[in-house]
Amino acid sequence: MKRSPPAVDIDHQPGHYIRRLHQISVGIFLQELGEIGITPVQYAALQTVANHPGIDQRTLARTIALDASTTGGVVDRLEARGWLQRKTSPEDRRARQLALTDAGVQLLGEAVPAMLGAQDLILGPLNERQRDQFMKLLRLLVDTNNEHSRAPSEAMK
Repeated sequence: MKRSPPAVDIDHQPGHYIRRLHQISVGIFLQELGEIGITPVQYAALQTVANHPGIDQRTLARTIALDASTTGGVVDRLEARGWLQRKTSPEDRRARQLALTDAGVQLLGEAVPAMLGAQDLILGPLNERQRDQFMKLLRLLVDTNNEHSRAPSEAMK
């Protein structure tokens, strides 16, 4: 006799809603920044380099929670578009330090207002208190479960 699989309502599963929110977040980001031509991961890389000039590629990967090969591809594309440059580290010739080009600085200047608008759209249904609580809970879930990621994030020191 065949048994039926257990009935599980996916609308009560946090993973399902997290995946859906990610889809929505990316959709809104691309809607708001589509003309600029940058993806959320590329934005994260550029903003992190802007915040930490001279960061090396490995540290960038750990900071934005990407594996090294994916980060290499992101950096390759950003460099090809003229927004980022690699320099050999004076301390370690194997390491590549990253810096924004003038075009990268200009791009971020255009991207940041649109990105902030995207964030406002994502959180639009929430009032200020709910936004604060949501962000606290989101950080708690991400920080507590970071070790389960394929590419755990390491905060900059």
